[in-house]
Amino acid sequence: MEKNDRRSFLKRTTLGVGLAMTGISAWSNNSLGVENLNSNRSKKKTLGRFNMCNYAAPKLPVVRVGFIGLGMRGSGAPVRMSHIEGVEIKAFCDIREEKVKDAQKRLKDTGLPEANEYYGKEDSWKALCESDEIDLVYICTPWDLHTPMAVYAMEQGKHVAVEVPAAKTVDEAWELVETSERTQQHCMMLENCCYDFFELLALNMARQGLFGELVHGEGAYIHNLVDLNFDKNAYYDMWRLKENYRDGNLYPTHGLGPVCQAMNINRGDQMDYLVAMSSADFQMAERARELASEDSFFKEFSDKNYRGNMNTSVIKTHKGKTIMVQHDVTSTRPYSRIHLLSGTKGIARKYPGPAKISFGHSWVDEEEMKALEEKYTPEIVLKVGEMAKKVGGHGGMDFMMDWRLVDCLRNGLPLDQDVYDAALWSVITPLSEWSVANRSNSIDVPDFTSGNWKQNKPVSITLEGGGTTNVRGVF
Repeated sequence: MEKNDRRSFLKRTTLGVGLAMTGISAWSNNSLGVENLNSNRSKKKTLGRFNMCNYAAPKLPVVRVGFIGLGMRGSGAPVRMSHIEGVEIKAFCDIREEKVKDAQKRLKDTGLPEANEYYGKEDSWKALCESDEIDLVYICTPWDLHTPMAVYAMEQGKHVAVEVPAAKTVDEAWELVETSERTQQHCMMLENCCYDFFELLALNMARQGLFGELVHGEGAYIHNLVDLNFDKNAYYDMWRLKENYRDGNLYPTHGLGPVCQAMNINRGDQMDYLVAMSSADFQMAERARELASEDSFFKEFSDKNYRGNMNTSVIKTHKGKTIMVQHDVTSTRPYSRIHLLSGTKGIARKYPGPAKISFGHSWVDEEEMKALEEKYTPEIVLKVGEMAKKVGGHGGMDFMMDWRLVDCLRNGLPLDQDVYDAALWSVITPLSEWSVANRSNSIDVPDFTSGNWKQNKPVSITLEGGGTTNVRGVF
């Protein structure tokens, strides 16, 4: 009864009678789970629920890892983990045998023991999750498999690290939350941009009050991926191209995650509602038709509707702050995640580079910027930053993310990202899809913490209680 009650649709003026009166279509797509969006659970006492924020699981002196998905993003994860002491790589899984064999060869080249292999069947990953030799399941598969795999792994008593986005629908986001709370297994979304160097610097500066009260943040994923999305040899079964049939902010977490951490979302403030607008598609359908005229392989993609070039989503928080998140992976323009933090005393902005800080009407000069970096660079960067640059993975942020995850598990520390972050940052996609389809009407954002955001502690930016995990040299 509690689950059904929590997921009952709470009619609002903008989603109910008001829509009929204004002539706006009360469209909803069952696949988004939006009809179950508004929840009474957050308004009830949370007695009996387990709060995974700031939860410290029992220590794992050795973290035994199994990897599912060894393609585009997944191929680099075992390599990075091989540099972290206290890690045992126990298993590889991919539907393609050659991907598993490639990962096995790279592991052998590091001098580490062979891992168990799972491949060949659509559900080979289940056997990996069921293995008693694994503590952490690391998921790098197509997006629609993220939630089913993460849920199954937690049900088998495993912690989970899952690539972005962790969920595609509102219902999936709630399923992750409910499973993590019930099993008391961590579910961390692998939002690597929270561990990039300037984002960590700006987070520390914000935490020290240099920007005053943060009132606005901006993030984005602006990255021309047209050629990659239409590359027959890139993503398995063209899965990422097919994701572009949906119209909304399809990949919000890279820009959103670091902003949410700086603004203490889920830990002192919470998102209230969202509005979103997309431009028309000016390139994707045209490219599909051009390719189909030369290659019959692309015929199935030539009559599809694609998401607009640019989606802009704007979020209002309960404390009156705003966040803008953009998505454009088609237009011809330089890469940008924006990463802007604007406060009552100053501002930080990363893109366009070089990254900048200001406490007035002009950006600080190079000398002052260097002094700020020396004073406010966080401990994690001082400890493993140089090694991270050598190991690589998006300039080193991937390695710092993996190292921090392992160090927290080994020392029994709360994770920097919990299941509520995974759910909240991911749910922006289906909410934005709904808003786009409803003439940018506003829609409530679920409170996955059920009110606990009011007392949850902010993300730690120190290594207190940890920092004991060593790293191996570059092979």
